[in-house]
Amino acid sequence: MENPFEPKDTRTPRAAKLLEIDAWLDSTLYDAGFFLRDRWERLTIFFRRFRVTGWRRAVVETASEGLTIGAAGSVVLLALAMPAFEETAGDWRAQADFAVTFLDRNGAEIGQRGLIQRDSVPVDEMPDVVVKAVLATEDRRFFSHWGIDFVGLARAMTENVRANSVVQGGSTLTQQLAKNLFLTNERTIERKIKEAFLAVWLEMNLTKTEILQLYLDRAYMGGGTFGIAAATDFYFGKGIKDVTLAEAAMLAGLFKAPARYAPHIDLPAARARANQVLTNMVEGGFLTEGQVLAARRQPADVVDRDGAKNPDYFLDWAFEEVKRLAPRRRGHALVARTTLDMGIQAAAEESLEFHLRQHGKDYGVRQGAIVVLDNDGSVRAIVGGRDYGLSQFNRATRAQRQTGSSFKAYVYATAMEKGFTPESVISDGPISWGNWSPKNYTRGYSGRMTLSTALIKSINTVPVRLAKDHLTIAPIKKLTEEMGVESPVFSDKTMVLGTSGMTVMDQATGYSVFANGGYAGTRHGILQLATHAGEVVWDWRRDAPAPKRVLSEQAVASMNAIMVQIPEVGTARRAALQGIRSAGKTGTTQAYKDAWYVGYTGNYTAAVWFGNDEFTPTRNMTGGSLPAMTWQRLMTVAHQNVELKPIPYIDKPFLDENGKTTGAPAIAQGPSPDDAPGAAEASPYLSARTTSLLRAMSDLFRGSPRLSASGASETLSSL
Repeated sequence: MENPFEPKDTRTPRAAKLLEIDAWLDSTLYDAGFFLRDRWERLTIFFRRFRVTGWRRAVVETASEGLTIGAAGSVVLLALAMPAFEETAGDWRAQADFAVTFLDRNGAEIGQRGLIQRDSVPVDEMPDVVVKAVLATEDRRFFSHWGIDFVGLARAMTENVRANSVVQGGSTLTQQLAKNLFLTNERTIERKIKEAFLAVWLEMNLTKTEILQLYLDRAYMGGGTFGIAAATDFYFGKGIKDVTLAEAAMLAGLFKAPARYAPHIDLPAARARANQVLTNMVEGGFLTEGQVLAARRQPADVVDRDGAKNPDYFLDWAFEEVKRLAPRRRGHALVARTTLDMGIQAAAEESLEFHLRQHGKDYGVRQGAIVVLDNDGSVRAIVGGRDYGLSQFNRATRAQRQTGSSFKAYVYATAMEKGFTPESVISDGPISWGNWSPKNYTRGYSGRMTLSTALIKSINTVPVRLAKDHLTIAPIKKLTEEMGVESPVFSDKTMVLGTSGMTVMDQATGYSVFANGGYAGTRHGILQLATHAGEVVWDWRRDAPAPKRVLSEQAVASMNAIMVQIPEVGTARRAALQGIRSAGKTGTTQAYKDAWYVGYTGNYTAAVWFGNDEFTPTRNMTGGSLPAMTWQRLMTVAHQNVELKPIPYIDKPFLDENGKTTGAPAIAQGPSPDDAPGAAEASPYLSARTTSLLRAMSDLFRGSPRLSASGASETLSSL
């Protein structure tokens, strides 16, 4: 009989199932927790057997912390090493497969690059004194370290502290080779870290003999020569196997500073350095004082090279172009006909050095770079720094520096492509873009103005307002890249005012689009590649891709109409050329770290940069000062005795003596820059004949041992 007092089960089968699952979960979790607590307690009791106290605990704790720090350090080292090892990708020995002889635009030889195999002499066949001289001076512990010499580094640091200056270097021979093979001479912490890792990598993958061989074959030795065998032929006119102790000492002295100790430039300095190398050999135990005495008394003499100077920065860039254009011709000696104009190259070098010498200390600037392009795209000159011998880092093609206001040209060009005109009006007033509120250089505002006025006065708020309200960042970035800029362009809003880094080559390439009517893809430094037998393997006219239009005629006409006014009434008045109309834009970055002037005429486009390798600020140097002055001096020489061409869509390409546009004669007769107020004098250049005459007279009057009185008289009479 059913119990009336027993509660009835009113749950549905589904609810009962859920309750059953819930009960199972509860019991399972309880049992699992109990099991884990039990196991943890047993584990704790087990490890109590290993508990140490007193001094043993200190040792264990120290070892434990050491393992932790070591593990973290290993992760950091791996992160730092990965970028370094990426440099070894591909065939890093490929340079030896190319041997290129370079000619200028007129067919005259200007230098060589690559390793000519017949010039490479195995280390085992070199005179013993050559190897000893190099090791005694560059790396005495070469055969005992693994790429990084901590003993030598400590010794160098001690000597530098004592002298309160850098008197010794701590880099090993292997580290120097790593820099020569994979890196640049740019002075950054990143480069030094990569150099250390790559040095260890080389030690693990090559024998000591192979490392020494590569170092002796690849090092820059001054005079445009690479490798000790080529340097021996250049300086002494003989093979490396015939080198004497005095000559070996002079060669070993070149590795530290080839520009300072090159014997064809400064023979007394080279001999003094060689004497120091002989001292190093004695101190290092390689030779005795008696063995080096004869070399001290009779120092090496050199072949007279008449102060020969090669366009080394251009050659380095052109060599990379050859490797890019002829990848399937490796293993062959090539002759490269280039676009280099030695006259413009010399003018660019002279203008840079002149202004650094005259004004560098006042402005607190130590370096500069220049690229000159013909408006057909031919690279006419590259100056990658003040002195190639002191630093082979090519600041014209490798250094990416912020462009400042010179980037505004790309912003305005994008606006012209979108339908704006020079007469379009926009507001110069306070503006904020997110948390960024850019201000003008003067800290003031001028209200509504035309785009032409804004660019001429280099107003900051106007291009920012254009980008924010009318253009957006994407089309500006796209057009900049289409105009030939190969450096990575930021997509950040601050890029409008030139926070992206660009090379000097990129700037010249981009601005050349305005100068050649809106076409990109014309830049080139190699006209033709051929074998020594005359077989043409690459030709610019035949094999180069066709240029493409990236700016419409309307956009080019609008930009040129504005840009020609900047040297006349804008921020670049120091760049104005007498009698020749030019266009361009200045650029100055925050804290005055970089100063630019990029300008063009109907004939040439040139980009000039000044700054410091360490990114230290200058003393209020702007683009309208030293860069504009350097550009003006250079371009005055470049336009002498050439047929002047008009800037595209500029009807009156010439200026009269009052600075007004006029239809002047079509040939520039090379007017003296002294005719223009405040302009620098024209650069003097001596012919080889005049140079030889002056040198012979100097030797005669000084009683030089190189030239007897009778010999001098014969030289003078022949001249």
